[in-house]
Amino acid sequence: MRVLLACCLWLSAFAPAAHAAQVERIEPANWWIGMRHDRVELLVHGEGIAATTPRLSHAGVAIVDVQKTDNPNYLFVTVQVAGNAKPGAFDIDFIEAGRIAATHSWRLDAREPGSAQRRGFDARDAIYLVTPDRFANGDPSNDSVAGMKEAANRADPNGRHGGDIAGIRKQLDYIAGMGFTQLWPTPLLENDQPAYSYHGYAITDLYRTDPRMGSNEDFVALSREAKAKGIGIVMDIVLNHIGSGHWWMRDLPAKDWINRPDEYVETNHRRTAIQDPHAAPEDRARFVEGWFVKAMPDLNQRNPQLARYLIQNTLWWIETAGLSGIREDTFGYADTRFLSDWAKAVLDEYPGFSMVGEEWSNNPAVVAHWQRGKANPDGHVPHMPSMMDFPVHVALRDALLRPEGWDGGWMPLYEMLANDFLYPDPGRLVVFAENHDTSRLFAHLDGDLGLWKVAMAYLATVRGTPQFFYGSEVLLRGPRERSDGLLRADMPGGWAGDAADAFAGTGLAAAQREAQAYIRALFTWRKRTPLLHDGALTHYTPADGVYVYFRHAGTAAATGPSVMVALNRTDAPVTVPLARFAPFVRTGMRARGALDGVEVDLGDTLVVPAKAATLLELP
Repeated sequence: MRVLLACCLWLSAFAPAAHAAQVERIEPANWWIGMRHDRVELLVHGEGIAATTPRLSHAGVAIVDVQKTDNPNYLFVTVQVAGNAKPGAFDIDFIEAGRIAATHSWRLDAREPGSAQRRGFDARDAIYLVTPDRFANGDPSNDSVAGMKEAANRADPNGRHGGDIAGIRKQLDYIAGMGFTQLWPTPLLENDQPAYSYHGYAITDLYRTDPRMGSNEDFVALSREAKAKGIGIVMDIVLNHIGSGHWWMRDLPAKDWINRPDEYVETNHRRTAIQDPHAAPEDRARFVEGWFVKAMPDLNQRNPQLARYLIQNTLWWIETAGLSGIREDTFGYADTRFLSDWAKAVLDEYPGFSMVGEEWSNNPAVVAHWQRGKANPDGHVPHMPSMMDFPVHVALRDALLRPEGWDGGWMPLYEMLANDFLYPDPGRLVVFAENHDTSRLFAHLDGDLGLWKVAMAYLATVRGTPQFFYGSEVLLRGPRERSDGLLRADMPGGWAGDAADAFAGTGLAAAQREAQAYIRALFTWRKRTPLLHDGALTHYTPADGVYVYFRHAGTAAATGPSVMVALNRTDAPVTVPLARFAPFVRTGMRARGALDGVEVDLGDTLVVPAKAATLLELP
């Protein structure tokens, strides 16, 4: 009897205590050997977990810090990963009152060869932007998922339509064949919101692909298959906010994890408040701390644990999914110091990586504030290689429709491009005519195919990296005024039974086939033309509705090959005297049409057809 009692007492010392702490999740669930970021702070969540002490035993891995918050259901455990650690899974035990109260597995992985030296996107690339839910439905079985709040309803413009990662994977050849080398899907992560969840920007789990899109493994497969076809993946990351359905909102890791948690205060959207030397502190705080909408709680990146969580989450996705770039949403809305720390941490780990931030302002001084190398009066040191060129975007759309005059016609665009002196590196900006948050250009131009083609020629030939919005190659239109669900329309042929198929080129109207062929020729030519990637740009004051500029090597006076771009926005052909372009054009020079290869003998003048772009390669 004494022996039996002793055995029972011995076993009970190692058995979980009644009502013991639990581990529901550890994030990140794994890390890699050989990362510069080798001190990893693990978020550990589970009932009563703060009452425990973590313990692990794995060669090359040590717990170096443990932090608690005001919530007893969280621990922040920092592990140091040595360069000679061994890959593999191991347990982390959580000890309470001398007993193992809970155990959870964690894993170390070996890195892909050359991971740290990966090349990001730059001006050699062209980005194809897709809204995955509206692009192609490759797996109808996941259109609606049991237990998730919103089911598919293709009849609802603002509902889920069923597009997914499987659909994108099936169309990678199409994307590559159109001349695009980077793919930017709007967020693929879990959005378990009751409505409008298709757009992806109210994320409810930062480590999980939405099951209606696929799985994390599907995301990784997409990236690998795309890379094999010469396409990089640009992940859409949101640092400013989460979705109201995020699991944190049921049990916040700390009271200050969210800005203004007790009373809803909407952001004032006053982007200038960050740089404005006269801005009231209250206005600046409301811009950064206010919520976008009630469904998007605003994150407080001044909390050090949250800041590290977001940085590590970004590094984890780059390494996991083999990303070539990041598009960062609502960039300036997050804490300014954090944005600098975040971007620096990414580039410290991946020096050749690319990131582009969304600062939706038509003021180039505001956008330039955030680009790497900018000396800012307020002392902010930015590290973002690229920003979305909203100033040129707005000016282009304005210039296409503004009547001719001293400050009309092409002048808004010509003068906006002159503001490039504000940017440390204007060649790294991402230029675009439309995106998922604007009306489509074809609608803006009221269906004018000629002007649309002129704008596409500008997009493909101006400095920077062009971004193109899916479906515009087959003239998806939508309303002239912004209406998100309608402008993010389904790609024809993305669903079984569609009457038209953009991917196969069947069932399209003549204008759609013309537009698609034009985009294919334009971006295929751009892809093989280095002068459009890194050549200098010299533009001439627009005259008679025609805007002329050249992409070339060296200075404006240098001789050598160049590309001539002449854009006519008027209703009639314009005869352009060539003498003013003498550094580039000489009488008797033989040029070649960029898209058709037809040779052109240049004399004293050049006729540019109505509402058309003339693109010439000059020797």
